[in-house]
Formats: sequence, C-alpha cells, structure tokens
Amino acid sequence: MDHASSKLPPELVPAGPGIEVLRLAALLADGKALDGETMDAMHAEVQTGALESVSLADAWREFERGLMARAPALMIQALQASGALQIVLPEVASLFGVPQIADEPGQVDIGEHVLAALNGAAQSGAPLEVRFALLTMNVGKSDSPREHLPVHYRHIERGRPRIEAICERFAVPATCRDLALLALAECERVHRVSRVRAGPVAAMLERIGAFADPARLPPLLSVCSCDYFAFKGRSEAIYPKAQLLRTALKICSEIDATAFESTEDLHAARAVAIAKAFRSRRWSSEALE
Repeated sequence: MDHASSKLPPELVPAGPGIEVLRLAALLADGKALDGETMDAMHAEVQTGALESVSLADAWREFERGLMARAPALMIQALQASGALQIVLPEVASLFGVPQIADEPGQVDIGEHVLAALNGAAQSGAPLEVRFALLTMNVGKSDSPREHLPVHYRHIERGRPRIEAICERFAVPATCRDLALLALAECERVHRVSRVRAGPVAAMLERIGAFADPARLPPLLSVCSCDYFAFKGRSEAIYPKAQLLRTALKICSEIDATAFESTEDLHAARAVAIAKAFRSRRWSSEALE
C-alpha cells in the first residue's frame, strides 16, 4: 500500500477482489442496503476463488469492522448468502440449518440465533470480545450426532479446538479468545444457575476467577445476556441470572479468605453466605445496588 492510500479511510483503501467481498459485507453491517446486484457481484468474486489468497490479517480487520458495526448480523448474512462465509469462517457457516432447543417455538436454527445475539450485542453497545464470543461459542454444535438433535452433547469438547483454530488463523486478540473460550465453557452453566443451588454458584465464581478478579464476571454476563435474549419470547427487563451471580459475588467479597485454613472451608463459607443471601427478603430489590 502506498503512502497516499494509507491516509484514506479504511473503506476507500484499494483492496484485492477477495478483501473487497469482505469489505462490502462489513459495510453492510453499518446498515447499508443489500441489493441484488451487490450480492451477485460478491457471489461472482467468491466463485472465482478470490478469497483463497486473502491475507488473514486483512480479513480480520474487515471482520472486526463488521462486528463492531450497528448491525453485525447483516455482515454474516451477506457472507453466508454469497458463499464467502464457508470459505473464511466455515466453523460458523456450518451452524446454519442446525437445530437447538428453544422456548417458543421449541427449536431454533443456531445460525439464526447467532445473528440475533450479535444484533442484540450491538444494540447494547457490547465490546468486540463479547461479539466475537457470541459469534464463535457455538461452533462445537455444527456436527452433533443427528440422533441427538436438537441436544448437543459434548459440544464444548468439540468447540474448544475450533475456537482456538479460528483465533490462531486470524491472529485474534487474546481478550477475544479468552472470553470466547470462557463463554463456551460457562454460558450454559450460567443459564442454569439457581437460587436453591448455592454450592455450584460458588464453584462457578471460583472457576472463572471472579473472586480473584471481579472484572472477569461482567463480560461473561454480557455474553450470556445477549444469548438469553436472542431467544424469542424473553422480555424481562434484565437477564435474571445476572442478578444471582452479582449478588453472590458481592456477598462473597465480604468474606475474609485469609481467615480459613483450607480451600474447602472457604468454599463452604462462601456457599453458606450465598445461600443466605438468596433466601433473604431484600435479595430481589437490593441485589444489584
């Protein structure tokens, strides 16, 4: 790239055909209309094999731009419709058409669910790492045994190496990789958090490192919240599990960890404190204050 080009806005910097496909898709995420002529042009470029030689560093810049736009689902939809997604991000492309248990209706297409979650993240102003986690945390579900669908047993085991491969392929920032792997491991567990099971809540907060670093919890809750509200029919003002986990972390922050001789005793004390907080009459109104 010459010196003059380096001063141009990213969308005006000259690019090869493959990058132009990704750039068009990223620009669509800003809300630009996708017309048939543009889609035909994107599809034609994909068919020529232009994406095969795309610089992965350049590709990530376009992905990042599209993910951080106001309608990131439009980028993914355009890439999927043109055939580009199957080439540059096949792990995500393979999610379309795969069913997952939902509320109403009883099943949802995982690819469509990812799109809804991404747009929800954009509406809430979520940072890049949250949006990347939502894009990738389901990739282990694409090849679940058909006889088990819409349930996805052991998808976490399948998903971890795929997320790691995506991150290595595009040199994704470590913050994005770490949150995606954390969401893969914990999101479903967060959705199952219960007021009557204080022990597992304490164990989860320990496992994710929230006692040592409380700042690790909010990004995970942001991912889980976007995932939760991406299912149709969920209209609560706030993600209900966030209340529980924030309450638990707040209560446990008042415990002096140095006063216990063993980690088992400390865990038990935290579980007891969480159980008492969950039973408290003031929990529902003061938990997040």
